[in-house]
Amino acid sequence: MRLTIATPLAILLETGDVVHLRAEDETGSFGILAGHADFLTVLSVSVVTWRGQRGAEHHAAVRGGMLEVRGGDEIAIATPEAVLDDDLHRLGIDVLAGFRRASAEEQAARTDTQRLYVAAIRQIYRLLRPGPGAAVPSGPGVRRSIGPKL
Repeated sequence: MRLTIATPLAILLETGDVVHLRAEDETGSFGILAGHADFLTVLSVSVVTWRGQRGAEHHAAVRGGMLEVRGGDEIAIATPEAVLDDDLHRLGIDVLAGFRRASAEEQAARTDTQRLYVAAIRQIYRLLRPGPGAAVPSGPGVRRSIGPKL
């Protein structure tokens, strides 16, 4: 099978000697052999492992992404970030921990941004809503008139 691993900035790997591949999505770990049905899934932050025709195992830590199987013999992985290394222990400890930390920080930033957005919308709504108790703009440059202009 042919395997391609790509990030937005580079194609990290293109190889045509993959016999077996293991990856992980939110439902758990799964394997792909030659002849696999067409398949598309969202990868978790995890290590993708594949075995070459000579029996050697290779690994790539991925920070999520998409995995697609086409025609039973092509596997494409698109990920925001990946690190290739044949040392599974190093990938599992150092790289995955960094990827998980970065993903958690990104999620926290998205949550904070969403909270600020909701607070701004509430404030705008509070200032613009009609009726008793509605906020009246004041301050320099705000003109108030009590009757028709003459």
